[in-house]
Amino acid sequence: MRDQLSDALKTAMKSGDKKRVSTIRMITSTIKDKDIAARDTGKPLGDAEIVEVLAKMVKSREDAAKQFEDGGRPELAAGEREEIAIIREFLPAQMDEADAEAAVKAVVAEIGATSVKDMGRVMAALKERYAGRMDFGRISGVVKAALG
Repeated sequence: MRDQLSDALKTAMKSGDKKRVSTIRMITSTIKDKDIAARDTGKPLGDAEIVEVLAKMVKSREDAAKQFEDGGRPELAAGEREEIAIIREFLPAQMDEADAEAAVKAVVAEIGATSVKDMGRVMAALKERYAGRMDFGRISGVVKAALG
């Protein structure tokens, strides 16, 4: 994942795409910050942790874009959406609705969840298996429906 980011940065620099260069630099800077924070464990972030970082970056930019839209600043919202598109290039492909529902049903059956009280266990298992490939804010409604 780090090599992919490094290669993408070099390509963006050669092509002169300033927005892409600044976004990839921001990604690598955020990953380095997380690496420094994780020094207690003695190992740098792995690909799974990098995917989590990228997913959080997308989420924060989506929130910012919404706030800019609500505040009447569509040009700033468009800038956030450009960054979202660039960050998403480095994330694994998102599951479609049918695949996500099938994954939820499989996990519910596997762990023997029967009521909404088991939602935490189901969500934890989904996050462990499908980190970065599923929007867990949206999928929580599917989990509730499967358990309710």
